[in-house]
Amino acid sequence: MFDTLTVTQYNTYIKQIFDAEELLHNIKIVGEVFGLSISKTAIYFSLKDEGGSVGCVCFYPSIMADIKDGDKVIVTGSPNYYVKGGRLSFVVQKLEKQGQGDLYAQFLMMKDKLEKEGLFDQATKKSMPQIIKTIGVITSKEGAVIHDICNVARRRDPSINIALFPVKVQGNGAETEIANAINQLSEFDQIDAIVVARGGGSMEDLAAYNTEIVARATFACNKFIVSAVGHETDFTIIDFVSDLRAPTPSAAAELLTKDKMGQKNTFDRLLSAFTGQVNRFIENKILTFEKQQKDFENITDNYIANKNFELGMLENSLNKLNPFDILKRGYAKVEQAGKVVDKAEKVVLQSDIMVNFYDGKIVATPKEVKK
Repeated sequence: MFDTLTVTQYNTYIKQIFDAEELLHNIKIVGEVFGLSISKTAIYFSLKDEGGSVGCVCFYPSIMADIKDGDKVIVTGSPNYYVKGGRLSFVVQKLEKQGQGDLYAQFLMMKDKLEKEGLFDQATKKSMPQIIKTIGVITSKEGAVIHDICNVARRRDPSINIALFPVKVQGNGAETEIANAINQLSEFDQIDAIVVARGGGSMEDLAAYNTEIVARATFACNKFIVSAVGHETDFTIIDFVSDLRAPTPSAAAELLTKDKMGQKNTFDRLLSAFTGQVNRFIENKILTFEKQQKDFENITDNYIANKNFELGMLENSLNKLNPFDILKRGYAKVEQAGKVVDKAEKVVLQSDIMVNFYDGKIVATPKEVKK
C-alpha cells in the first residue's frame, strides 16, 4: 500500500471499483430530464426526482431526438468514472420516454389554476414609471446576477440607486423569502420598481419561482415588478404574473434605466454640430462684411479719384482764365480813368493811362495814336 496516492492513482482506483461492479452494468434508472445541453459529440443532461439527481451523457443523439426538459424517461446504461476530470457520469445506451414528468405536470397545473383566476391578465399589468431613481433587486447577495444588474444600470445611468434585498434563490424556504421580500419592497416608498432575478438553471432549480406564494405576492405588489429569472428560454410562473418579463437580469437593468450616458454623448455631438454651424455662419457673415467693406472702399476711392480728376480739370480751366496767367505770358492790361481800354481809338491823348503787368503797374501819358 502507498502512504500517499496521486490524483490519477486515486481516480483510477475509483474507476476500477465501478467497472468491476457487475450489478452497475446495464441498469435502468427512471427520472425527469433537466438541463439538456448538446455538444458536437454528446448530449448532457440530468435525471431528477424529488430526492436527488444524477448526471448523464449520451453519445447517440438519435435516441434523444424528441426529448425535452421535463420529460419522464427510463434510461439504460452504466456509470462511468472519468479519470482525468474525477467526475462520475451515467452513460446512456438506451432511452424510453414515459410521458410528462411530475415536476413539469405540477408546473402546468399551477399555471392553469392561476391563469383561470386572472393573475395573468394584461389588464392588471402596471405601466412602467416614467421616472425611476431606485430599483429594488430581489436576488442572492452572492453570484453574478446582482453585479450584472449594477454594472449595466450604472453604465447607462450613473445616478441610479440599486437596493439589494438578499434572498435564497433555491432550496428549502426560498419561495417564502422571495415572497416576503416582494411584500416588503411593495410598501417601501423610495422603491420605484422591483426586479426579481436569478441565473439560469433546471426546472428544479427554478422551482421557487413556480410557487403559488411567490405568484400571489407578485400579483399583489404595489410597485412595477419585473421578472428576470433564468435564461431567455426559461419560463416560470412569476414571468406570467409580473408586469414585465425580461429575458435576463442584465436585460431588466436595461429596460428600467434610461441611457443617460448615451443621451449625453448625443447632446455633446449635437452641441458640437450646432457650435460648428454657428461658427461657420459667423465666419461667412464676417467674410461678407469684409467684402462689402472692401467694395465700399473701392467705390469711395474711385469716387474721390474721379472728383479729384474733375477738380483738377476745373482748376486747369480756371487757371487758363486767370488774368494774371495771361499777364505772365507778356500781355498787359491798360486802364484810363478807371476803365479798361481795349481799343487804341478809345485812348484820350495827354491823359494818364495805367499799364498793368503781373508784377506791377506803370503810369504813362499817350501823345499819339497810330492806327
